[in-house]
Amino acid sequence: MSTIDTTLNTLTQLVDELGVLKAQIAELQDREFSLKATLAQSGLTEIDGELYRCTVSNVQPAPKVDWKAVAERLQPSHQLITAHTSPARPYDVVKLSARKTSK
Repeated sequence: MSTIDTTLNTLTQLVDELGVLKAQIAELQDREFSLKATLAQSGLTEIDGELYRCTVSNVQPAPKVDWKAVAERLQPSHQLITAHTSPARPYDVVKLSARKTSK
């Protein structure tokens, strides 16, 4: 069984590595969005590259129901809500923000 190095120096490096990685991912996602938009605007439904094939489909989204508004309008009892509510599982949230540099 391996142990996790939780020394402050190691964790500090991991935070910075995560920040750099998230910045790279954001840049890649921006480029992905741009490429997809260009391909969709081409008007073609199939485009072959040297390594990959792209298909473009126009999808009509399904209507969304505002179930909260429906429930509020029907004014269900607390007992009915409790009977149809399941507990949520706990999970970890790791948030990252850029540090402000001193001037």
